[in-house]
Amino acid sequence: MPRPFRCRRIEQMPVFRSFSPDDITAEDSVRMTVDEFEALRLLDDEGLTQEACAARMNIARTTVTAIYDSARKKVADALVHGKRLLIAGGHCDYSPVDIKQSIIEKGNNTMRIAVTYENGEIFQHFGHTEHFKLYDVEDGKIVGEQIIDTVGSGHGALAGFLQAVNADALICGGIGMGAQMALADAGIRLYAGVQGQADVAAKALAEETLEYDPNASCDHHEHHHGDCGHDHCADHHCHGN
Repeated sequence: MPRPFRCRRIEQMPVFRSFSPDDITAEDSVRMTVDEFEALRLLDDEGLTQEACAARMNIARTTVTAIYDSARKKVADALVHGKRLLIAGGHCDYSPVDIKQSIIEKGNNTMRIAVTYENGEIFQHFGHTEHFKLYDVEDGKIVGEQIIDTVGSGHGALAGFLQAVNADALICGGIGMGAQMALADAGIRLYAGVQGQADVAAKALAEETLEYDPNASCDHHEHHHGDCGHDHCADHHCHGN
């Protein structure tokens, strides 16, 4: 029986999730997990020792060594061979984002829908949205609403913001592939490519009649369904290293 994994603590989600060479069409891709990225960030960007990195990520130093070596090999593979580098998935436990707003308490049997929001309409560029409207749904009906400010959060940081307000689903217009992967890592279901009034769309989702485009994107990369795979701690029973 394989040894169970211990979830690696991630202090901040990667803002940028996809890197491709400008001078070629990168058909081949390399997938780096979020915990591998976090080890690179802490060791190479912040300059921590492996012991300090291990403490921050709540894992053993030998585990840090292993995932750091794996991350560096993947970066080398992408740079030397001109491959696309994607950052997604992993055995991760995300540190909560500090929300400096009063958010309505969510019920145990409530689905919370977030909608990119501007003047009653669905804002069409996820990474630049300044407001979300939250809808709490029970038994197929909306039972609560609240408009919240994103406080300058952008792109990948918005996924952590939505996770912090306990959103279960997002309705939006265009959305980049990196943000899609960040939402997948946060366990937030995505309903993209939706236009029109926010209230109407939220009601339709509550009633399971919402029409949306799973391939809607606002960047220049084609989104492949296989690029958004992720592992949740609950699925892998993360306990060991």
